[in-house]
Amino acid sequence: MEKFRIVPLSKEYTQKIKSDRIDDFGNEVIELVATGKGPCRLSLKPFTVNVDKRLLFKYSPFELQNAYNESGPIFINSEDVEEYTDIYKFPPGIKADKEHFPLSLLGYSKEQKMVFSELVGDRDVDEFISEIFDNYPEIDFLHARNSEACCFICKIVRA
Repeated sequence: MEKFRIVPLSKEYTQKIKSDRIDDFGNEVIELVATGKGPCRLSLKPFTVNVDKRLLFKYSPFELQNAYNESGPIFINSEDVEEYTDIYKFPPGIKADKEHFPLSLLGYSKEQKMVFSELVGDRDVDEFISEIFDNYPEIDFLHARNSEACCFICKIVRA
């Protein structure tokens, strides 16, 4: 039985970013050759450094306005890629590379107030997500973030 579901950015949203070249905050979208592994927030696959072209823009994964509503820079692949589909497992390319993707999981209530924050460390991220949802009924959803860059990677919801 699946306990969670990974929610990448949608293909529809990323197509709008690619066509408009303006983010939700009115900033110009910037195209760059990848200097880091990312990942792409649509495919949830790491970038190939010095090969892939990526688009940089400001993004907020929140729907409600409150003090916890953070925004920051994220990347998507400038080429057309498919949306991440293995939604009942954390993306394997991120999970397997703890050096480039040190993870933190932040838990939010239905009111989008942060009620949990912890480094994943050496734990298996899939097992840890399941444990969090089992042990913290007040958590409505999680955000996976890069612990070093502090940037949003994906949303995780209860299945």
